[in-house]
Amino acid sequence: MKINIKATNMELTEAISDYINKRVGGLEKLIDPNDTSVIADVEVGKTTEHHQSGDLFRAEINFHMAGKTFRVEETKDDLYASIDAAKDEMSRSIVSHKNKKQDLLRKGGAKLKDFLRGFRK
Repeated sequence: MKINIKATNMELTEAISDYINKRVGGLEKLIDPNDTSVIADVEVGKTTEHHQSGDLFRAEINFHMAGKTFRVEETKDDLYASIDAAKDEMSRSIVSHKNKKQDLLRKGGAKLKDFLRGFRK
């Protein structure tokens, strides 16, 4: 899996880059290990400079896998919290997609089995 990182309105430090690689890299266990075309585009940054309560940080993850694109965006008052929230939401999206795919396959198999049972009688 290839991870592209971009920072907007802030400096991308080595610590932030390592944290993103560690968190988003953990999503590899949810994808097919034989699929080498998986790309994760991660963008982090400050949204604006004029909030009364402090800075707001935004983390966006675009995940391209096997012809399917997943997109998640989270805004929090802490950069690391926004990265964690975006990673958790992306994980839920990928697992949900995998479950839907498996359920569809099982339903198709059940329909085929019922169809073939109709020929026996």
